[in-house]
Amino acid sequence: MSDATGLAPASARDPVPSLEAALRREQKKVALVQEVSRALSETGDLDALLALIMAKVTELMEADRSTLFVVTEDGQQLWSKVSQGSERVEIRLDVGEGIAGWVAQTREIVNIPDAYADQRFQPTFDLKSGYRTRSNLSVPMLGALGGLVGVLQVLNKKDGPFTHADEELLVALASQAAIAIENARLYHSVVKQNQELSRARRDLERRTRELNALYEVEKELSAALDLDDLLSRILAQAIAVLGGGAGSIALVESDGALRFRTVHGPAAPRLIERTVPHGTGLLGWSIAHRTPLVVDDPGQDPRHASEIATEIGVVPQHLLVAPLIEGEDVIGGIEIIDQRRASRDGDGPWSKDDLKLLVLIAGQAASAIGLARRRSEQSNRDRLASIGQMLAGLLHDLKTPMTIISGYAQLMAAMDDAAQRDKYVEQIQRQFDLMAGMTREVLAFARGDTDLVIRKVYVNRFAEELSTQLGAAVQGRGIDFEVEARYDAIAYFDEQKLMRVFHNLISNAIEAMPDGGHLRVVIDRDGDELVWTFQDTGQGIPEAVRGRLFELFATGRKGGTGLGLAIVKKILDDHHGTIRPESGPSGTTFVIRMPLSRATDGD
Repeated sequence: MSDATGLAPASARDPVPSLEAALRREQKKVALVQEVSRALSETGDLDALLALIMAKVTELMEADRSTLFVVTEDGQQLWSKVSQGSERVEIRLDVGEGIAGWVAQTREIVNIPDAYADQRFQPTFDLKSGYRTRSNLSVPMLGALGGLVGVLQVLNKKDGPFTHADEELLVALASQAAIAIENARLYHSVVKQNQELSRARRDLERRTRELNALYEVEKELSAALDLDDLLSRILAQAIAVLGGGAGSIALVESDGALRFRTVHGPAAPRLIERTVPHGTGLLGWSIAHRTPLVVDDPGQDPRHASEIATEIGVVPQHLLVAPLIEGEDVIGGIEIIDQRRASRDGDGPWSKDDLKLLVLIAGQAASAIGLARRRSEQSNRDRLASIGQMLAGLLHDLKTPMTIISGYAQLMAAMDDAAQRDKYVEQIQRQFDLMAGMTREVLAFARGDTDLVIRKVYVNRFAEELSTQLGAAVQGRGIDFEVEARYDAIAYFDEQKLMRVFHNLISNAIEAMPDGGHLRVVIDRDGDELVWTFQDTGQGIPEAVRGRLFELFATGRKGGTGLGLAIVKKILDDHHGTIRPESGPSGTTFVIRMPLSRATDGD
């Protein structure tokens, strides 16, 4: 076929230029696809990668603009991750809404030459932006496992509708973009997990450090002997854990002033036991406001007691302070200064985590200090109560030697024989010695001293003394008294204490035999034990008190104190001995067993 000139069209006459132009277009597409592939393998930033992909997609598809929609995590919406055009407006669609929503719902390709002729098209965005959408090609973005990642959409091809070849090319590009998005999501997920693991590791390390610090502090607290030792150990451990160079602990006095009870560092001799007014310095401020502090360059802080610091020769560069709070009361504060090493959380000064650790130590220390104070107060109360009990026992036991003294004094008044009077004086003197020993025992206990004096005793001599003293106690009461020493060699015990035992026993026996009777003491040996048998023919022990015979204030007699046998039991316990009562209507027998050796005196 020819035109009016008789010549064939140029394309028919020479097809080479058309083929060359088509070839150049295809070569350009291949180059762009290669460029996209390189970008997918090299670019780590997802947003930059997708922006590059969209630019190349628009160029490859010879379109006016393009949009990449990403499915939300719940799968219910699409939102425009990357869009091209003069207006960068974020678009959000429900799945099933609009052309992109329909593609996301059906996972089918949509290629329409006239968007306004399709009922799925929503012109809202055109009306807002003034843009006119004509042709529309939208394809689903499917991931490696077939899951929907999003929708890739191109608009308004420059030279007519989008072709089937355009569809195939856009599907391939959408698949690459979907994999890139999945990989990026996986990468960011791994990065986020690694960040969370790093935070968890740091938290675990911090918690472990805190637990180790508290464990070390607890060990020091357990080893402390008294309050001052306790405070010194707490401070030393806090300085070691936090890397300080010095520190102090001040406790609140009854008048509200602060007394530095323990100080570590060069200023210790000038600061220890010093008292400052309430609220003085950063330590006082922390105590008054119940607030911990971490301060760098304290000299620039108006709350810092610069005059005291200059006086004691301390110029701290860094400072940690925490109040010691027990329950509702602030009992003092702890201060760490002169940081010797970097913060455990970095290369800088002490951090909030360091301050938190000091607060934990301060809380543990406050509880220990309060407990130590309560124990000391309870110990003092117990000691006073024990002294009171001992004084009651002393007054109880003084009755026997005073009775003996009274008896000898009456005998002396009627005695003309000087030699016999001297013997009575000697016996009276022995009773005074016994009474002096009783008083020394109470004083020794009040001082916290041990007062058990174990000595070598010749049993035959002790038996003679026992016979003399107890005989004087029962004289004129119609009681037959005898001491039988079946063992008369050496034993080890406290003579005065044991004599006190028998004075208490004979006092009970006398009261149990108001009409007279028989009293017998037998001294014997059973293996490595010295055995004393004290037997009377009295009324026996009342049934009501037999089970608690040796308890304080247990008595079955009107007017009795219940102290005598409790004192007996205490003395025998101190000798590592035992006492066993046997009682009935025909009388009472006490069997006392004690070691013959010196084991009880620590030798």
